[in-house]
Amino acid sequence: MAVSSSRIEFPGALGDNLAARLDSGPGVPRAYALFAHCFTCSKDVFAATRIAEGLAGQGIATLRFDFTGLGASDGEFANTNFSSNVDDLVAAADYLRANHAAPALLVGHSLGGAAVLAAAGRIAEARAVVTIGAPSDPGHVTHHFSGDIDRIEADGEAEVKLAGRSFTIKKQFLEDIAGQRLADAIGRMHKALLVFHAPRDAYVVISNAGEIFAAAKHPKSFVSLDDADHLLTRRDDAVYVADMIAAWVRRYLDAEAVSDPEEGEADVVTVAENGLGRFGQDISVGPHLFHADEPPSVGGRNTGPTPYQLLSAALGACTTMTLRLYAGHKKIPLERVSVDVRHNKTHAEDCESCENRVGKIDTFEREITLEGDLDADTRQRLLEIADKCPVHRTLHSEVRIVTSLNES
Repeated sequence: MAVSSSRIEFPGALGDNLAARLDSGPGVPRAYALFAHCFTCSKDVFAATRIAEGLAGQGIATLRFDFTGLGASDGEFANTNFSSNVDDLVAAADYLRANHAAPALLVGHSLGGAAVLAAAGRIAEARAVVTIGAPSDPGHVTHHFSGDIDRIEADGEAEVKLAGRSFTIKKQFLEDIAGQRLADAIGRMHKALLVFHAPRDAYVVISNAGEIFAAAKHPKSFVSLDDADHLLTRRDDAVYVADMIAAWVRRYLDAEAVSDPEEGEADVVTVAENGLGRFGQDISVGPHLFHADEPPSVGGRNTGPTPYQLLSAALGACTTMTLRLYAGHKKIPLERVSVDVRHNKTHAEDCESCENRVGKIDTFEREITLEGDLDADTRQRLLEIADKCPVHRTLHSEVRIVTSLNES
């Protein structure tokens, strides 16, 4: 999906003009998101750009902006602190509310993650919050210039080196950081939370994710970023985060804000390569997104089920749904049904009931578990009904596949 990026300016908390970009896909966005970048970074850092574009491509227009005194924004970084960054976030939400729609999703990377946690309670329309490699205590950032703290305390300010650049840090920055109580804000947030963190993050250790997760109320989720670095400099890692956010947040977006599929398109399944290894695929069905892949043994990265596993899943899902419908209609006390499906290739000569006795045939082994107060006759009847599920019938019937080339 084509994504456009428009330049925007709006007044920040200290009155300076803040530079921003609004990334959006074609058509009317189904929701808006607000992205907060890492400490001393900018809106154009790789992770911010890729994640914003990824969300926009899936219908979530995303505003990313430079905090006061950073990137292309006006103002002096030396006059800012964590509280002013939170105020900048609220100002960005105000801009979206006045000109588009209030953000339903807040995403923050590193210290930006701590900022969105602190700001969430002040943005009433936000339904969900995502943190990526975020510290549980904003004071964590002082480790970047721990050797200069005594000088800052004594002189009131000092010039420090951060990521190879010089920044002036004032004593008021340290005092503001010391007064933050992020755990309290997280506990009062009352919004869905998704926490991303890499176990090997060298800048913000993984224990921070645990502290954020523990402080939050449900619903909350955690996703490990495996061997990703703190800044998500690898494209695959940033794309993965964007895809996961888009899939997760659908549950929490206002149903009225989500456009219905166009008539005739509801059953269209779209599959496209996602760049995650040799075989990685994104599969979208209406508002649903998931992945397909192959195992490492054949050159894949195991980021999703294989095509045959998806086919087995279709058979299993259809079976359980059919049994549930039948049990409801016949008032059978079926409490729960589950199905294990295994696919393999078997020699046709070993299949007594098969017409074709040459070569190999596809075999789906389906094992059904029925829970409830069911007698033997009822169980046998349900076993027979399983063979009547539509996908089962499709696999048994003659199938016609029509293929064409999209010339557009």
